[in-house]
Amino acid sequence: MPAPVVAANTPHLTGTTVTNPFVLSRPQGSIRAEGVLRHFDHAGEAADALRAGDVTALTGALPFDPDTPAALVEPGLLWRSDKPWRSIPTSDLPECGVEQRLPGEDEHVARVRTALHRLRDDADPLRKVVLARMLRLRSHGRLDPESLLQSLIANDPAGNGYCVDLSAAGPGSAGQWLVGSSPEVLIRKQGRAISCHPLAGSARRLDDPLADWESGRALGESAKNLDEHRFVVDAIRDSLAPLCTELEIPERPTLTHTPQLWHLGTPIRGVLADTSVTALDLAMTVHPTPAICGTPTRAAFETISALEGDRGFYAGAVGWCDERGDGEWMVTIRCARIDADGTGLTAYAGGGIVADSVPEDELAETATKFTTILDALGVTA
Repeated sequence: MPAPVVAANTPHLTGTTVTNPFVLSRPQGSIRAEGVLRHFDHAGEAADALRAGDVTALTGALPFDPDTPAALVEPGLLWRSDKPWRSIPTSDLPECGVEQRLPGEDEHVARVRTALHRLRDDADPLRKVVLARMLRLRSHGRLDPESLLQSLIANDPAGNGYCVDLSAAGPGSAGQWLVGSSPEVLIRKQGRAISCHPLAGSARRLDDPLADWESGRALGESAKNLDEHRFVVDAIRDSLAPLCTELEIPERPTLTHTPQLWHLGTPIRGVLADTSVTALDLAMTVHPTPAICGTPTRAAFETISALEGDRGFYAGAVGWCDERGDGEWMVTIRCARIDADGTGLTAYAGGGIVADSVPEDELAETATKFTTILDALGVTA
């Protein structure tokens, strides 16, 4: 089996096709996969194959529910650049419109209230749950995944974006793509050094600079959002500490932002005890975090399943590993799944619910998070 090649500072590359199943753009550089040598719909089997040297690279996506099929491939080539992804879009984005809101706004507010009854019950173990909504959109022509990716990257000053062919997950996902622009690092590994940057707690950006500054300042002092963020950091600490000889976690989060939102974020760094542990192993260890599920994990997961059903690849992870097990995995938020016919797509947005949450504010937060995808498509919801 021919081994993938990792190339540094690859020059300008042309459009993605079904033989180019993966692109990840980040501020510090980008990764593109070309060709498919082998595919895996089970993350554990893919991780075992990487550790055993049976594959020399992996790219793809993990679902929200670890017990459902993953979409992972061994690429024929793995190209690396030291710049965010730039390409020539294969086509202009067609006009799109919102067809359906799932659930409707009133139903989402009702779901939040249902969750709050549990969260405010001292006898119930649930302390946080992330509830999400979907928008079903229809385009007036076939939507090229890379053209949407390029629009997302152009709208993000940090150059974040990802595009993944989901066909490896099996017949139900054949021809579908997951495209998004995530600011949240689930895990990154280089040698023994690991890092992540969980985000939890958010506030809307505002056009007026002074009002925008005040929105961020208020977020940084919000007891509700600080509690929500602490759940995430504590869970990641519990997951990573047994694997590390060193783990550095700041006492308080700092503010970070996208064009749409302020976020509370905590940069976490560690040193692995065992260098054979891969970035994919680490991603499976920490996923799903309370940032996209809740806490305790099982109680939150069961609540989401009961209220939403299967999330698919939303709130999962997207990333890559090379033959050394180094790599990076991002949380799959601010994203849309493109249907196999290329004209239908589903956008996703969610928010963390804790005991102090206000249902109408949670609805507004999801509306703000949808704008990452909607602005890239030129859609006004």
